[in-house]
Amino acid sequence: MTAVAMGIPTVRPSVSLEGRPDVDQLVDRFGRVARDLRVSITEKCSLRCTYCMPEEGLPAIPAENLLTANEIVRLVDIAVHRLGVREVRFTGGEPLMRVDLEQMIAGCAERAPGVPLAMTTNAVGLEHRAAGLARAGLTRVNVSLDSVDREHFARLTRRDRLPSVIAGIRAAARAGLAPLKINAVLMPETLSGAADLLEWCLSEGVALRFIEEMPLDADHEWARENMVAADRLLAVLGERFTLTEHGREDPSAPAEEWLVDGGPATVGIIASVTRSFCSDCDRTRLTAEGTVRSCLFSDQEIDLRAALRSGASDEELAQLWRGAMWNKWAGHGINADGFAPPQRSMGAIGG
Repeated sequence: MTAVAMGIPTVRPSVSLEGRPDVDQLVDRFGRVARDLRVSITEKCSLRCTYCMPEEGLPAIPAENLLTANEIVRLVDIAVHRLGVREVRFTGGEPLMRVDLEQMIAGCAERAPGVPLAMTTNAVGLEHRAAGLARAGLTRVNVSLDSVDREHFARLTRRDRLPSVIAGIRAAARAGLAPLKINAVLMPETLSGAADLLEWCLSEGVALRFIEEMPLDADHEWARENMVAADRLLAVLGERFTLTEHGREDPSAPAEEWLVDGGPATVGIIASVTRSFCSDCDRTRLTAEGTVRSCLFSDQEIDLRAALRSGASDEELAQLWRGAMWNKWAGHGINADGFAPPQRSMGAIGG
């Protein structure tokens, strides 16, 4: 397996802070402030979604290169108390692949009480852990689900696990992990089932958000001419539902909302490609190996793990993190001439 197959970024020990104001928060050169932390905790996944993972899965990260549960708790503590982070989301790969997930959640809940702790998951096996995760301090989940047709789901994910996903969603609802949201990636092969998925979500009382497919697939087969844009989805959904534009309640929220049949239920669309919201982005990311990634599409990462394991203080780690975000790009540039997708796929970066 080659390095490119995993997607190897340029990892640096630090970057310049020249011109940065003397503030604690994670500001960048364009006036944005990162308050939403995404923490990838593994590259492993129980599914093989075609837009994310290669069929054989990603190369394994050596165990010694992964952040431990205690290291993740420490970095979350720093993010909240020194850098102004207000929400933390755990991602993968698939976070349920970590057996110490409950320990991680409990530690973060203890060190950062009152801060929402969320998780993005495919929900395979969640039915067995939802109650325990809620007791540990997890507050809500987003579930990746692109189809409620079992045969179609198996083709998309290369695994016949739809019953487990649905059981996991219902277990999360019973455990009070709310608001519970479903994320569906827009693709030509899922467009015809989009209205069925929305109808199922309405019947289950969960919120649905469609996401334009981005060039983050491990096989690098994404092509702009093949993607399904938000406008096309709205036309398809409009054949069965009456949709009324509702907008965004929070300017930094990625989803634009539409009322369904007059409300109160809504459907969201995250138009990452055709209606970019980079200018309002408030996210900072930690990879499973302990590097700060300021943008999904930037292959420049700042290494916190090496500093952490070399005895760096909390403030020294915070300052490295500030430098990483100060140098954040203006935007992903998908629509620019010469755009090149990142080396890492979504499965390796974290959602």
